[in-house]
Amino acid sequence: MRGCARRCHSSAPYPSDVRQQQGTVTTTRTSRPAGVTTLAVVGTSLAFVVAVLLITLSGAAGEEIAGISDPGAFTRYGVTVTRVLAEIAAVVTIGSLLLAAFLVPPQKSGTLAADGYAAVCTAAISAWCWMVASIAAALFAAADGAGRPVTDLLDPQVFVQFVGAIEQPKAWLITAFIAFVLAVASRVVLSWGWTTVLFFVAVGGLIPIGATGHSSSGGSHDVATNSLLIHIIAAALWVGGLIALIALGRRKGPDLPLAARRFSRIALACWIAMAISGVINSLVRVAPGDLFTTQYGLLVFAKITALGMLGVFGQQQRSRGVRALTERGTKGAFMQLAGVEVLIMFVTLGIAGALARTQPPAEIGTVPGTIELLIGYPLEGPPTLARLLFDWRFDLIYGSLALVLAAVYLAGVRRLRRRGDSWPVGRTVAWLLGCATILISTSSGIGKYSPAMFSVHMGNHMLLSMVAPVFLVLGGAVTLALRALPPAGKNGAPGPREWVLAFVHSPISRGLTQPLVAGVLFVGSFYLLYFSGLFDVALDYHWAHLAMNAHFLLVGYVFFWPLIGVDPAPRPLQPLGRLGLMFASMPFHAFFGVILMSSQTVMGAAFYRGLDLPWVNDLLSEQRLGGGIAWASGEIPALIVLIALMMQWARADERQAKRMDRKADGDSEADLAAYNEMLRRMANEGDQTRR
Repeated sequence: MRGCARRCHSSAPYPSDVRQQQGTVTTTRTSRPAGVTTLAVVGTSLAFVVAVLLITLSGAAGEEIAGISDPGAFTRYGVTVTRVLAEIAAVVTIGSLLLAAFLVPPQKSGTLAADGYAAVCTAAISAWCWMVASIAAALFAAADGAGRPVTDLLDPQVFVQFVGAIEQPKAWLITAFIAFVLAVASRVVLSWGWTTVLFFVAVGGLIPIGATGHSSSGGSHDVATNSLLIHIIAAALWVGGLIALIALGRRKGPDLPLAARRFSRIALACWIAMAISGVINSLVRVAPGDLFTTQYGLLVFAKITALGMLGVFGQQQRSRGVRALTERGTKGAFMQLAGVEVLIMFVTLGIAGALARTQPPAEIGTVPGTIELLIGYPLEGPPTLARLLFDWRFDLIYGSLALVLAAVYLAGVRRLRRRGDSWPVGRTVAWLLGCATILISTSSGIGKYSPAMFSVHMGNHMLLSMVAPVFLVLGGAVTLALRALPPAGKNGAPGPREWVLAFVHSPISRGLTQPLVAGVLFVGSFYLLYFSGLFDVALDYHWAHLAMNAHFLLVGYVFFWPLIGVDPAPRPLQPLGRLGLMFASMPFHAFFGVILMSSQTVMGAAFYRGLDLPWVNDLLSEQRLGGGIAWASGEIPALIVLIALMMQWARADERQAKRMDRKADGDSEADLAAYNEMLRRMANEGDQTRR
């Protein structure tokens, strides 16, 4: 990060030029586009009106929860208003950072260009709004959950007391902290690399709220939470990206045609993700027969209708507006369609706010069992081999990730072959085996029983951290991407190929793949997670299970990438160094399993006792079984790694021998030529002597 030469002022946050001259940054500023401000105000007001009107008509504002008193009309409506305001500020922040990171190119030096810098300044302002609205939402959510007027919680001691007892205010405070980090960081960021980091941090700011509320409780909360997370992230990218695109058009940015083409692809993918995830999430909470007979069902139908209209306008934008913009430079049709689409999006946000306040009919009068309440679904019996293999429950996050990774990889291989280039079959098989391992470990019976039993969880842990990454790094996805993706060219805007290269050579990649760091992360995180109490806390939350799976995959990939990866690592190791790293980590992994097998303390005892599975009579024996799985499961991946290392070492020696032979052949030819030249000179000298 580099300091801004000047701070972004609210009266003029959009620079018309940003240039780097002799290590300094100079800016020339223009006024804020009035059209975007008007659109934002009108859209926000429209979202508020829609949300409040729907809540009033549906009677959701008057719904009472047993045992909780009425907090008053101001608090009830304030919950929805602050939520909608925070969501709007969030999508503006995310969309602005999306534009700066991926839709418009930076300067050749890596510093943000004028359009990117203007978008980051917008993100800074909207992040402050996001933070303030999130703090207000936490205040109203705590008051609503406690059944107290919001004025009672203005006392800090009372506020802390109720926030500690209610989950959603905690989530809003976490979101407020993330927004604060974004607001401060956006004031000092000038490089493209750090802008991409801020973009992913902003997307992560949506997760705390998505993991709480109706979707995080009751039956099938795993499917509901996963689908909601996909839904809100796709919606934020779509809404925020389009708003940022309109702002770019109002600023008359020269890269508007490029940004429109790129956003068109993103919008299509987001609409597909929103449609599928929205239908799945709705079916969890409302039966098809209740779609037109309940208030919640009618709101769901209204949201589906709005999404359908968005799909139609999006298609019109892609077929007419973008074509006119890119081919003829005509901005009018594109800007008009984009403006209408944004207004419909704000209406959708208002409907979503009303849905968040309305109790789903599936939760009225139903009492899920203890197991279903804690993990989201019932279990039919003990985890027999048949159930572990064939009793599937598809994981929307990691199951979808596995399928998408496999499809994208095969698309890259197909592009190479259509171009006439070859790609090793073994790498394709390895990548598909890695994707299959992710799918099986999260969506088969292994994934289904993993949240309920420590032994199955440990098997899932080993598959995600020690088996799937081994196959994935042998697939060489980065090398495939660099060969399949077209280069931007000398004067072209950086694209996906350049982004991949930038990631591989980024300070984050270089730091994580440093041997000591990779080894500590891979082995040390096991000890930190299970022996620090984090695992006991994580068992109660579905989002924590998602985070653990992500951690297992990432640390495994980071560890095995420089060890046996086909792709060039940011910090390459010599063969002996790779063997040393492998043999240095194996004892610590085996010792981890031994500690679990010999421990006398049950991890997650309160959670597992609450489940009260009839086939688990001794939690300590169950934990020791998990330790045995951790101890024994390291042998097969270690064998695969050792074989891969030996093969790579042999191939490296073979390539080195061929290079030496070619060099030797060249040297021999040079010696022969020199010898012949010497004989020629001697013959010439003899002739001269005889004369």
